[in-house]
Amino acid sequence: MELKQIIGLIGLGVLLLSCNTGDISDAYGQFEADKTTISSEASGILKSFEVKEGMKLETGQKVGQVDTTQLSLRKEELMASVRSIRTNIDKLTAQAGVYKEQLKTEEQDLDRLISLKRNNAATQQQIDHAKGQVNVLQKQIASVEVQKQSVYAELEAMRTRISQVEDQLQKAQIINPVEGMVLSSFAEPNELVSAGKPLYEIANLEEMELRVYISGAQLPNITLGQNVEVLIDKDAAVNEALKGTVSWIASEAEFTPRMIQTKEERVTQVYAVKVRVPNPDGKLKIGMPGEVNF
Repeated sequence: MELKQIIGLIGLGVLLLSCNTGDISDAYGQFEADKTTISSEASGILKSFEVKEGMKLETGQKVGQVDTTQLSLRKEELMASVRSIRTNIDKLTAQAGVYKEQLKTEEQDLDRLISLKRNNAATQQQIDHAKGQVNVLQKQIASVEVQKQSVYAELEAMRTRISQVEDQLQKAQIINPVEGMVLSSFAEPNELVSAGKPLYEIANLEEMELRVYISGAQLPNITLGQNVEVLIDKDAAVNEALKGTVSWIASEAEFTPRMIQTKEERVTQVYAVKVRVPNPDGKLKIGMPGEVNF
């Protein structure tokens, strides 16, 4: 090989190395999103389930219903018991009213006999009998009030049981708790589900997180809230720049992730950093690679 060719190749190599060095970013990683697994809170037949992968769901949106036939029948039974208890309360109230009217009459008779006794027109025996009648009626009224308290306690217990059934009826409705896109669906309509069974997985993709790893030497130059440049692949040769914000920095060092192959790299300790990146156009995907320049 001629000297000129050798010099040319060396120059080209230096140029390429210089270009590659200039293109090296400060850190590399993959995009993540906070995933939420939504599970059934009730057991039974899934009467309806309107969740498909790729669907966007709103917070509070009803997406399914577990069969509530038995719960509804149970509630009707409890409501009938409540009506019966209220009837008993009405009966006891009416009975107490009768006793109170009788007591008023007996108390008037007692007062009249006491007045007559002063004029020797009534005997002590008559007065004692009237007092006995008054005492009996007072005890009967007190007994009715005790019975009413017991029935009221029974009524309160029924109301608690109804509240429990209503809570179960509410939980039989599948309400989406967070806004986002459905990543995976694990159930189908008419399927038997149990409490705790995962139904679907959802994540808010409006904002993604790029998890990268930095060295201890880079750590002093990075702060929470710092604005950074994020690069993603626009095509095979060109990157697209996005704006990101450092949202989390690990407090402890860890070993380089396992995908690093060489022993020298595996024993190097690094710090995990998360960078939040807005994703209004949906360009960013979970698992997508990204680069950061701090």
